[in-house]
Amino acid sequence: MTSTANCQRPTLQFMIMTATAVAFSLPALLAAQDDDSASARQTLDRITITGDPDRIQDIPGSAQALDREQLDRFNYSDPHRVLRQMPGVNIQEEDGFGLFPNIGMRGTRVERNTRITVMEDGVLAAPAPYSAPAAYYFPPIGRMNRVEVRKGSSAIKYGPYTTGGALNLISTPIPDDEFAARADVSFGSNGGRRNHVWLGGSTTQWGWLIEGFTEGSDGFKQLDTSRGGSNNVATDDTGFKRENFLGKLRWNSHPDADIYQEVELKFGVNETDANETYVGLTREDFRRDPYRRYAGSQVDQIATEHTQYQVSHYIAPTDRLDITTTAYYNEFKRNWYKLQSVDGSSLGDILQSPQENERAFNWITGNRDGGADGVIGRVRANNREYYSRGIQTEIGYLFNTGDVSHELEVGLRYHEDEEDRRQWEDQYEMRNRDMFLVDRGQPGTQANRETNARALAGFIQNTMRIGNWTIVPGLRGERIRIVQEDFQRNPPTRSVSEGKQRSNFDVLLPGLGVVYQVNRELSLLAGVHRGFAPTGAGGDGEEERSVNYEAGFRYQTPVFRSEVIGFFNDYSNLVGVCTESSGGGCTVGDSFSGGEVEVGGVEATALYDLAAARSWQGFSVPLSLVYTWTPLADFREAGSFDYAPWGEVDSGDRLPQIPEHQITASAGVSHGPWSGNVTANFVSAARATAGSGRIPSDDKLESRLLLDVGGSYTFNQYVEVFGSVENVTDQEYIAGWRPAGARPGLPRTYWAGIRMKY
Repeated sequence: MTSTANCQRPTLQFMIMTATAVAFSLPALLAAQDDDSASARQTLDRITITGDPDRIQDIPGSAQALDREQLDRFNYSDPHRVLRQMPGVNIQEEDGFGLFPNIGMRGTRVERNTRITVMEDGVLAAPAPYSAPAAYYFPPIGRMNRVEVRKGSSAIKYGPYTTGGALNLISTPIPDDEFAARADVSFGSNGGRRNHVWLGGSTTQWGWLIEGFTEGSDGFKQLDTSRGGSNNVATDDTGFKRENFLGKLRWNSHPDADIYQEVELKFGVNETDANETYVGLTREDFRRDPYRRYAGSQVDQIATEHTQYQVSHYIAPTDRLDITTTAYYNEFKRNWYKLQSVDGSSLGDILQSPQENERAFNWITGNRDGGADGVIGRVRANNREYYSRGIQTEIGYLFNTGDVSHELEVGLRYHEDEEDRRQWEDQYEMRNRDMFLVDRGQPGTQANRETNARALAGFIQNTMRIGNWTIVPGLRGERIRIVQEDFQRNPPTRSVSEGKQRSNFDVLLPGLGVVYQVNRELSLLAGVHRGFAPTGAGGDGEEERSVNYEAGFRYQTPVFRSEVIGFFNDYSNLVGVCTESSGGGCTVGDSFSGGEVEVGGVEATALYDLAAARSWQGFSVPLSLVYTWTPLADFREAGSFDYAPWGEVDSGDRLPQIPEHQITASAGVSHGPWSGNVTANFVSAARATAGSGRIPSDDKLESRLLLDVGGSYTFNQYVEVFGSVENVTDQEYIAGWRPAGARPGLPRTYWAGIRMKY
């Protein structure tokens, strides 16, 4: 499907426009090169999307960042808990640990981060961001040095998903010192452990870093059975373990060289094993014991391997020109071995109506006396491999034309990715709450297909400053080709094709942002841009389209900073994509056009340094409030969908998984070697499925108020001890109903550790 833009080959037109703009600008750039000596050696940082806090003030759109000091306050490794501290971000919990994040922005679909652009160090992080964006990999946030979010027109640089925004995770940088090291070692409830160690250093022209991050837990859920008496190899824990290792090597030209250059190599590996499941609980069983796990989930496990390679080259031919080029290659393998169906019924149907599926439900719960003999449970090996590779270049140029200063940015990226599915199902009997394998399937009999994508993307953006005005027009182009080929499954072979599906997207995405500096403290901002998200090759092939508006203000003094922005996303076509995690009832990979949808609200942030305002010597008392209000998130057209989160939709029905209110309030105090922090997060109730009126109890994502506290004591510049408690009140709540049954949030969890620096 080609975009509805009234032009042919719009990406080619876009490239011609980019080249023309550069050609016309070049004489002015060269003529202005020696003007304004105060601009000497100004270059743009190509891995960050927000820049330093001073640059955020000038961004014509919503922008937030959490630095290392802020991330250390609670030492979180759950992306959901980190991102609660940012406005306009919607999350949907699933496993309690944040192993499989579900993140959206400004009302975009939260499932598996499929409607936001996720990056690590400015490079697309998803294993296959075009052909299969819902893959189960997310960079370990516990090893990151900085977390950034951009939304609105200012995020149009970061595609392909431009409606909601972009999330960028910045890894630990190579230290500037000749040698530096840091180690964070902590232990927690339920066998929890987190270890983060790095060491590195720099000389005049060389720098290096070696880093390791490991974490794990025995799990907070209790299986109905011990597996020791069965023929299964796995243990009876419901936890996980993750091992992540990273290395960097950098060379840079001598500081006295006429032209500065820098080359950095990055290599990383990540392995995760988690005894996680799609099987939740019935509402009645959840009320009795929210942390129970049925016997039918005892062999469920996901194993993943991720490898990343990256090489970046940076050159600054002049004080006003810089060019950054990055080549990258990622491999990802995963097999989620999990219960798929029982007695021919889906898990969702069984847990939603256990009385109508009595034999199957008794099999899941291991109730032999309930007539489960002879019933077969099918466990699917969702075995898949991915790769993504590409090269991207970004050019930044600073120049003046009269009284107008310009910061011109031009970028180009060529990208390829692929998903390869070879899935099968094994059959199990249930005996005395233990599962026994009775028939093993053959790889490729359940899914035998390849999906690959090629994309050429480019953007041009010019930040123009004149007087109190900052005006930022931008244009992004995407040319995307996606091909999905199914192969014979019975018997499985790659020599016999059963058909291909194709999707083609050619789009131009304009955006415009404006900032007016009223005075030193107050600035006003507004923006409009076109939103876009490609779909896969299955389904109707219609892309997601929207026009998105925002307006607000920033206010900043030495002790107070605030940002309030109203947003409105006007979808001409909202798209849902079927995945295993969406709850079944559809063919995985198929897309569904939801038509016109409107999403609107307000996001606000306020930061206040109470100690500085009161001149309390030796104290630091930071206070913060983050609020997201989304009163509007409605379908404007009726429809009937085989996509579980939507189902039967009437005009005016609210989108699923979008709470109206989200509030995070934090307070900290430090004096001398002591420091303490407390964070309260409130999320109002939301729907698991689209609808209106009163939310049924078996479709309700419950409101909750979660309280986390943390503290630390610093012995000297080298050693610090810390501790925290997550969910202090031990609140029990239904965090999700997808893919099947009620799912709990994390219970009260204690952490204690030591941090050593050199």
